[in-house]
Amino acid sequence: MSKVSYYTKEGLQRIKSELEHLKTKGRSDISKQIAEARDKGDLSENAEYDAAKDAQGLLEMKISQLENLVANARLLDETKIDTSKVSLLAKVKLKNKKNGMEVTYMLVSEEEANLKEGKISVQSPIGKGILGKKVGETAIVEAPAGKIEFEILDISI
Repeated sequence: MSKVSYYTKEGLQRIKSELEHLKTKGRSDISKQIAEARDKGDLSENAEYDAAKDAQGLLEMKISQLENLVANARLLDETKIDTSKVSLLAKVKLKNKKNGMEVTYMLVSEEEANLKEGKISVQSPIGKGILGKKVGETAIVEAPAGKIEFEILDISI
């Protein structure tokens, strides 16, 4: 049984695009590599052929994983997000109580997380710590460096 994952429209489209690319261009490239290696002679001692077959196996495994992910994906409707508390797809402005630094994160599924874009996973220590909190509340986050206290300043979409 696979777990259901929730995605933004862009996040799900990105996964579907990658899957389509692997199914078309990826498979085509691998089959060319296998054909070229096969043309070089004896397959029992052909390292190129073995490497190409291994690459094909890895590609098919990746395709299978992505197909499973898409099959269990659910699209989130951003218009139905409750901004009274921190939830999936909410943008949350936090203040580190120790150093006064403010940061804004968007809570997303694990597969969509990208710190450079300000998107953190609900499974991350910060994501778990702030989930369900309301504006003005303090979240104590268990981070690898120790406990960090964040004040929830704002929740938006």
